Amino acid sequence: MDISILFEYGWVLLLLIALEGLLAADNALVLAIMVKHLPEEDRKKALFYGLAGAFVFRFASLFIISFLVDVWQVQAIGALYLLFIAINHIVRKLVFKNKEENKIEKEKKKSGFWGTVFKVELADIAFAVDSILAAVALAMTLPNTPLPNIGGMDGGKFLVIFAGGLIGLIIMRFAANMFVKLLHSRPGLEIAAFAIVGWVGVKLAVLTLGHHDIGVISHDFAHSTEWKLIFYTILIGIAAAGWFLTKEKKESQTAA
Repeated sequence: MDISILFEYGWVLLLLIALEGLLAADNALVLAIMVKHLPEEDRKKALFYGLAGAFVFRFASLFIISFLVDVWQVQAIGALYLLFIAINHIVRKLVFKNKEENKIEKEKKKSGFWGTVFKVELADIAFAVDSILAAVALAMTLPNTPLPNIGGMDGGKFLVIFAGGLIGLIIMRFAANMFVKLLHSRPGLEIAAFAIVGWVGVKLAVLTLGHHDIGVISHDFAHSTEWKLIFYTILIGIAAAGWFLTKEKKESQTAA
């Protein structure tokens, strides 16, 4: 395989790992609130059952979406969904943070063990949809590889998306505490992560508008190196803003 293709795949996989880590940390906080009313042993079981279900769902949904990934209607729905969850999360985080946390606390205290497992399962499925759509949007413009197709998708693209999703689950299970601490010390990173999800939604929208059956913008531009450079430059800028602006805010608070 050409070294430039390996480099591009490696870069996208690193981006997926970083994004999955930040999203997994946020998801882990939600799941922790959902199960905290249970005894410790039941907590572990509820999280285990939920993560097992999420793994099965991720693999099944990725296999299904691999057949539909070139359908412009699916691309359009995916773009709108990613933009919606990004805007919805950022608005809730900035405007309705305390109300949302209190609502989750009250709802989860009413649930027994299996009711909590069911809600954890639903939450994991919702997280999986977000993750897979973002990963698919990032991977779609990667060059094809000599690997055989898996489902309806190039084998290389399928594997990098699956690897990103699997690493996300591992992070949610074992490394979430590290990312939670990072989010507490750099709270701007959580908003940045969802801003990146929204920007990935824009990328998917560009692919949709550049689809052969739509043709609103040039298909060549939607898959061009120029657009990739614009996309990744802005993506890195969002991540950098989430990191450095948080630091400046802390310093200004200390100075005050």
